[in-house]
Amino acid sequence: MFNDLSSPAALLATRRSGKPRDMVAPGPSEAQLRAMLEAAIRVPDHGKLAPWRFVIVAGDRREAFAALLRDAYLAEKPAAGRLELEAIDQFARQAPALVVAISRPAHASHIPPWEQELSAGAACMNLLHAAHAHGFVGGWLTGWAAYSVDVRKALAGDDGRIAGFVFIGSPARPLEERPRPDYDAVVSHW
Repeated sequence: MFNDLSSPAALLATRRSGKPRDMVAPGPSEAQLRAMLEAAIRVPDHGKLAPWRFVIVAGDRREAFAALLRDAYLAEKPAAGRLELEAIDQFARQAPALVVAISRPAHASHIPPWEQELSAGAACMNLLHAAHAHGFVGGWLTGWAAYSVDVRKALAGDDGRIAGFVFIGSPARPLEERPRPDYDAVVSHW
């Protein structure tokens, strides 16, 4: 492990997002990724609806994923340039592991969709914490691909939305701390 994670407080206080383009092998094993996803689904879930799903894009499927992104991008921007397409291809191939988090609210339920969407976000955060607890770094990205209709339909179907692409791997170099909000600027008493 690259951090001292001997206590839950240390784990939470030291978690840091990594840039997926800077993640290298090793990534999580199949068993480690399963354990991370099992932790991810242990989130508040009003009504026990499980309003989220996860799609693992395995290493042997990255080329197909890159093709999906490229085709969807070209459908929206037929005049896309070489650099744009290279960025799309790089996005698809970065980091050893990729999990697509899907928000899929049960609209027939009396539980407000907003609460269900928050649960999907909490599942993403739990996945990042679990990756950190296993000694890896994670990065949660959205960007163009998360909002593409073609990409959404391919990964989330007609009734889901992409909450994010969670990349997991080992950091190529030590992560630098970034400035955090001032406590008093974001916390108040009522």
